Amino acid sequence: MTGTKPKDAMDTTQSSLSNPLLYRRRKLVNGVGLTLSSASMALGLAALLWILWTLFYNGLSAFNADFFLSSTPAPGTEGGGLANAIVGSVLMVAFATLVATPIGILAGLYLAEFGATSRFASVTRFVTDIMLSAPSIVIGLFVYALAVATVKHFSGWAGSLALSLIAIPVVVRTTENMLQLVPGSLREAAFALGAPRWKVSLSVTLRAVRGGVVTGVLLAVARIIGETAPLLFTALNNQFFTADMSKPMANLPVVIYNFAMSPYENWQRLAWGGAALIALIVLGINIAARMLFRDKLQA
Repeated sequence: MTGTKPKDAMDTTQSSLSNPLLYRRRKLVNGVGLTLSSASMALGLAALLWILWTLFYNGLSAFNADFFLSSTPAPGTEGGGLANAIVGSVLMVAFATLVATPIGILAGLYLAEFGATSRFASVTRFVTDIMLSAPSIVIGLFVYALAVATVKHFSGWAGSLALSLIAIPVVVRTTENMLQLVPGSLREAAFALGAPRWKVSLSVTLRAVRGGVVTGVLLAVARIIGETAPLLFTALNNQFFTADMSKPMANLPVVIYNFAMSPYENWQRLAWGGAALIALIVLGINIAARMLFRDKLQA
């Protein structure tokens, strides 16, 4: 059966060459497909470059010492910065990453190594896929009902919980997909040496794809760092600087949302600067993830 495929392909090519009309038609269809694909790619790149140019042109001009060292200004005043929002975002994203990373990696490890035929694993995959596609505002409302309405106040902890629920599915699916790429011969070699299954999973297979797992964690961070809707229902905002996670906490996405819709020119300038800062962070994380994953594949 396998030996007939090259012959069939050769026969098709010969029949096309023997029929000039069919050959010209196929060549025309191929040219039209390539032209449309190239035009679509050029259109997408043009739109992306236009967005990035507008964002960085308006946002980078807001970068100065006060932007990183001063808190958000009062309405109608000049100066100020986004120091409180930057610190709030860093704290909430950091705690969300600390929660999502071990849970996501261990869940992905279970799905790939122990749950191949388990019904519980199938349900877990289904729930994970739902959480991946669920709108972030739905997760924000869920955490609001769970951790805000019950205690009667907003908090950074609630915002961190909402972000972790968004990040966990990304880490789970990435870890599972990476572990499925490990060849079975590597596991068999470890089993032949007498290693128990849990040790093979942690010390052999997981170690072999640690670069891909780290990439998944970085992509999860890039996914949650710009989320606005969940934080509107959980952390809300705070005009003043605070590192107390039990109180309402400023964060970059919500501050950008509020400042961009305000009538004050200074607030709009800070909103552009905050948007440019998030774009630079996400761009840097994605570049680092791709470089790390590429290096691990080459190794």
